[in-house]
Amino acid sequence: MTQTQRYASEVRFHIIDMIMNLGFGHIGGALSAVDALAVLYAPEEGLLKVDPKNPQWQDRDYFVLSKGHAGPALYSCLAVRGFFDKKLLHTINHLHTTLPSHVDRLKTPGIDMTAGSLGQGFGAAVGIALGIKIKNKSQKVYCMVGDGELNEGQCWEAAQVAAHNKLNNFVLFVDNNKKQLDGKSENINQAFSFEEKFKSFGWNAITVDGHDCEAIKSAITKGFKQSQPTALILDTIKGKGVKFLETIDDHHLRIDSDEKKLALNQAKDFFAEQIKG
Repeated sequence: MTQTQRYASEVRFHIIDMIMNLGFGHIGGALSAVDALAVLYAPEEGLLKVDPKNPQWQDRDYFVLSKGHAGPALYSCLAVRGFFDKKLLHTINHLHTTLPSHVDRLKTPGIDMTAGSLGQGFGAAVGIALGIKIKNKSQKVYCMVGDGELNEGQCWEAAQVAAHNKLNNFVLFVDNNKKQLDGKSENINQAFSFEEKFKSFGWNAITVDGHDCEAIKSAITKGFKQSQPTALILDTIKGKGVKFLETIDDHHLRIDSDEKKLALNQAKDFFAEQIKG
């Protein structure tokens, strides 16, 4: 088990713990995003150049969680990495919290862009990457969108701008967990092939196992060697790590006491399997 995988396992534990403690939340889409985030934020092995002691470091790399409702995943990553005390995770979505339901750059250390209105984070991330390129700086910019989020037309406007400006300092994660607010994505607005779509827009695009940290890391490294922006289509499972969550439509879920026990037990089983692997 690599350090990145161990980090991902700890992040998953904290997501489950904080949502179960709160009793409701966007747990499925947070769990599907964990492994890609771990590739960025894992201590020593992570690709994202950041400083937990100085979140506003001018030379840092940037990450924009455009699917801002997956805040629990990013909050867990930041807490485990040391941006703030892990005890704060139990304050998520409480009155006066610094960890709101959707990420807010003015409230939480380590959040580079406020998001939640789907589609807007993608455009903001492209703007950040363009600004860095104009200044001829070496920083990288990463952004994560959901597959349902790509129903938004403004996402494809941002994709066109990124390709036109040859933003080879930019990597987009598409968390293709195949479910969205109202059910399965294919039944709501058939996307066909995200990989082919991005390629047709002038991007370097590749589909990878969204739960294979090494495959994700390798694809990112190769992407930055290209002359255009890179889209990684992450083949993921919504609710990854908790069996009963993987089989239901769970964009936003209220958890009763029996489901809490079941989720924690299944999470323990998943962690045990990871360690054996």
